[in-house]
Amino acid sequence: MKTVKDKYLVVGADFAGYPLKEAVCAHLREKGWKITDLGVTADSDPDKDTDLMFHRIGLRVGAEIAEGNFERALVFCGTGMGIHIAASKCPHVHAGVVESVPAALRAITGNGVNVLAMGAFYVAPAMGCDIADAYLGAELGSGYEWWKNFYEFHKLAIDELEAFDYQEYKNNNFKVNKLGDYPLKLETKPED
Repeated sequence: MKTVKDKYLVVGADFAGYPLKEAVCAHLREKGWKITDLGVTADSDPDKDTDLMFHRIGLRVGAEIAEGNFERALVFCGTGMGIHIAASKCPHVHAGVVESVPAALRAITGNGVNVLAMGAFYVAPAMGCDIADAYLGAELGSGYEWWKNFYEFHKLAIDELEAFDYQEYKNNNFKVNKLGDYPLKLETKPED
């Protein structure tokens, strides 16, 4: 698997997300990231390349995560919504749309998002670069060492979602087959 630790990343954008993707990828390449781009490129033709519709790119990038080829991905479309929905159709994909650095941090540290989507209609290029840096510089549970059971609580949620089977859920009267429990209450960060 190509990992974040080794600075490998898969990306994809449709035509609407292309300008933001280009700015973010240029920024990351300057920092030594090795990027595999599965979406629109400079020579793509919107009249001929119907395989480059947002949902088809989302599925293509999601498949790279589902197959275990890459640890994380960035995807871009006009809103970030459509491409993230498509990527989420692939197994083992936990996708999220963000428009701010705090949201990007929480997406990875609390939710283990492995496909992060941004919308070029709402995220300026400089913000997109900051979002990518925050997302790629953190991991599940990082930054919340002061919050009792933060990692365990969120890891349990990810594990249960990973094991989720809708038919089993339905047959169980719409109750989750719990893999465990961790009580967690909202806590206030202590003063330093």
